Amino acid sequence: MDNRRVVVTGVGAVSPLGLDVEQTWQALVAGRSGVSTITAFDAGESPVRIAAEVDGFDPVSLFGRRRARHLDRVVQLALVATKEAIEASKLDVASSPERIGVVYASGIGGIRTLEDGIRTLIDRGAEWVNPYVVPMMIPNMAAGEIAMEWQLLGYNCCTVTACSASAHAVGTAFDAIRLGRADAVITGGSEAAVTPVGIAGFAAMKALSTRNHQPERASRPFDLDRDGFVLGEAAATLVLEEREFALRRGAPVLAELAGYGATADAYHITQPHPSGDGAVRAMQAAIADAGLSAADIDYVNAHGTSTPPNDRVETHALKRVFGPTVPLVSSTKSMTGHTLGAAGALESVFCILAIQTSVVPPTINLDTPDPACDLDYVANKARLADVRYAMTNSLGFGGHNASLVFGQVTGEQDGKAGSAD
Repeated sequence: MDNRRVVVTGVGAVSPLGLDVEQTWQALVAGRSGVSTITAFDAGESPVRIAAEVDGFDPVSLFGRRRARHLDRVVQLALVATKEAIEASKLDVASSPERIGVVYASGIGGIRTLEDGIRTLIDRGAEWVNPYVVPMMIPNMAAGEIAMEWQLLGYNCCTVTACSASAHAVGTAFDAIRLGRADAVITGGSEAAVTPVGIAGFAAMKALSTRNHQPERASRPFDLDRDGFVLGEAAATLVLEEREFALRRGAPVLAELAGYGATADAYHITQPHPSGDGAVRAMQAAIADAGLSAADIDYVNAHGTSTPPNDRVETHALKRVFGPTVPLVSSTKSMTGHTLGAAGALESVFCILAIQTSVVPPTINLDTPDPACDLDYVANKARLADVRYAMTNSLGFGGHNASLVFGQVTGEQDGKAGSAD
């Protein structure tokens, strides 16, 4: 099993920047913010009235009124992103369904359904609670619905590790293929937590930006004036395949998933360890797993949440891993907001597109760099660069850390997933 290499053959995304990969990538390289005033509910009395919502998403037109009522938004987003990824990969899911798995993540799951159920219980009584509340709210239901939608009968699980959830999902899918448990795995993550409790909970922790008067400028990783992250919603899906399995069927190979590292801080429920040791070990493990040295990494998509401690700690960790020659770093959360359990998968897609297009997306709103954050964060404007290997970091509440390394694949099987025009 040691020689089972893993490639990416399809990607899909629904994000605050667009309803598919192409729209999202074009907005990202243009440096457009997806943050605006909250529309999902009346946030007029909240100290935080901004979020990065998916705009223009119409579940009734996509699923029909009846089915849409029985799917939480977190699952709706996941199904749309997955459809795009599977179609792009040209994977014949009916050919060997027992050998195709699903590993799909959510940090919170169907919180909108849970809140609706609680309101009904309080206002109308237990007999009026929707019988679909439990199956709609549990975090594993996206994985379950994806398997049912495409009749995938193989390895199936869900990772729930807060902001690292979908990075762990991709890593778990990677291992499942390397271990021979599957030949292909549909993987990624979804989150739809822009709800009254979602906003209120993070606001109570003082984790969210309160720059309500300038939504598009609120997410500002590594900037001296950052005051917290912006909550976002999204889904992103990757189709991973064993390399020979993909090549035999002439699949459009976009990149190789080369390395995965996962560690724990074992320090605090929300704060990263000040030394950055967990992040350091995750990055080092992913690089070693890929059979590379630190000097081989050309771009790092940082966790970069726009919270004061996180950005400082990650900067310090990057210096420890790379020494005096840290590669280009950017935080795309400056545009998408922090999409929690979807972030690792979404940012994996961005790494793949950076490799494909030789364009590194920017960190926008980086106007006054924090002296403690003194790396090249590709400030405010995308940059052309030869990206052979890209790494993405995800650092979750509870001290969960994950890093993934993606690399170029050369030859006639290459495919193009997006452009930078």
